[in-house]
Amino acid sequence: MPRMLDVSDEVRSEIGDDEADRLLGGDRAPDSYECTSCRTPGDTHVEPTSTVLFVGDETAVLAFAHARCIPSQVVPVSEEQLAGAVRSISQSQPGGPGLAVPTAVPHAPAPAPASPAGPAPTQPSTPGQAAILGVTCGLVLHGKVGRASLVVEPTGPVGRPGSTSGEDEFLDLLQDAGFQPVTDLDETPDQLPGWSVLVAMGKLHAVLQPAAAGGSTGWWQAHQPLQVTDAWRMAASQLSEVTMYAVPAGMVGRQPREDLLRQALERAVALGQVVAASLPLAGT
Repeated sequence: MPRMLDVSDEVRSEIGDDEADRLLGGDRAPDSYECTSCRTPGDTHVEPTSTVLFVGDETAVLAFAHARCIPSQVVPVSEEQLAGAVRSISQSQPGGPGLAVPTAVPHAPAPAPASPAGPAPTQPSTPGQAAILGVTCGLVLHGKVGRASLVVEPTGPVGRPGSTSGEDEFLDLLQDAGFQPVTDLDETPDQLPGWSVLVAMGKLHAVLQPAAAGGSTGWWQAHQPLQVTDAWRMAASQLSEVTMYAVPAGMVGRQPREDLLRQALERAVALGQVVAASLPLAGT
């Protein structure tokens, strides 16, 4: 029985035509797998399946996902994250679906040191001075629907390249990239083309932005992948997207509960200090 497997041109160019053809022919593809996005079982014989290639500094790992969860694509990650993914794949799918593929790939953005300013802070690769970003996960109600959301807040002002004024231009930089000001927290922002959120092996790994040469590159990467709640992951999987909110330094802070997070966001919205976009899920 033929396999319902999708190997995108992007993945094919990384693993080569011979390997791609072996996958499509069934020689290197599993019959069953655990979806790298929703972590539920999948079957390549009965449902469309995506190949997702995670590339590190020196190696790459091929994983499988329901096509309804994420499309076939190449996802850049750090070598440390890749090693964690290999361990997770090996534990959950012994002897099978994780396929190590040596390949030359660009270096992933280097993570910044850990900081108490927020969960898994790192250095953004978007234009602007280096800044440590805190990222908080939570469900934010849009009307009566809980949306999987990220709140991104730097530890200090973020300026444009070459700026020495100390002026915070973090929101302006994101608006230049397509994020929109928020005036009503109950409204779902438009989806931003080219941007996406990487949830791999049940953990939040990165926010990806369009790369100049095509494909995606890391805008934010977790210093260590963040464990998300089952409710957050299910909400993200059901809608295949995550709402990302961004605020200036000191505007929201670390909130221990989702109701307090919403209250802090509402105060920031009233001050005109929130931009947001809906970002599709990008791979496990």
